[in-house]
Amino acid sequence: MGHSQLEKQKTHDRIVEIASKRLREKGLEGLGVADLMKEAGLTVGGFYKHFASRDEMVAEAMKLAFGSWEAKVRSEGRVPADITMAEYSASYLSPHHREDVSGGCPFAALTADLARSGEKCRSLATDQLKANLGNMAGRVAAADQAQARRKAIILSSLMTGAVGLARIVDDEELSNEILETVRSFADFAGK
Repeated sequence: MGHSQLEKQKTHDRIVEIASKRLREKGLEGLGVADLMKEAGLTVGGFYKHFASRDEMVAEAMKLAFGSWEAKVRSEGRVPADITMAEYSASYLSPHHREDVSGGCPFAALTADLARSGEKCRSLATDQLKANLGNMAGRVAAADQAQARRKAIILSSLMTGAVGLARIVDDEELSNEILETVRSFADFAGK
């Protein structure tokens, strides 16, 4: 890859990274191209040198968001499959994750938006959810694969909903109680 192509790729990656964070913060419809490009230090006209459409950019940003947890774990020298249910629930259901909307789970931040999104985003979300359920099923004790999958669906739904509800309430004590209660349940159900 030549120097200019390498620079273009770095710029493209920076735009996608910023979009990934801002979409989780502001919602799929809350981020405009002009604001995104301004934050990236670029002109609006430059956007179309990188993406055919806003939908294409959103899909790339969501793909990055969906892979962000695994990338973070791998950057720490760990294998995501080695994370125990107790470790996973402690991290996911933490005040830090609740506060880190832009760097956190896209499902917790964007459930309603993803349900109303286009075919490409819904397909990406579906694929990621299937992967998440498979990973979660590997973290729980169960008599058989069917029971592990049921537990994974229940725990994933419960944990995602808990983070969303903990973010909604304006009572920090209640917010923490939601996280702690669901974390205790997830730890128990994961055994």
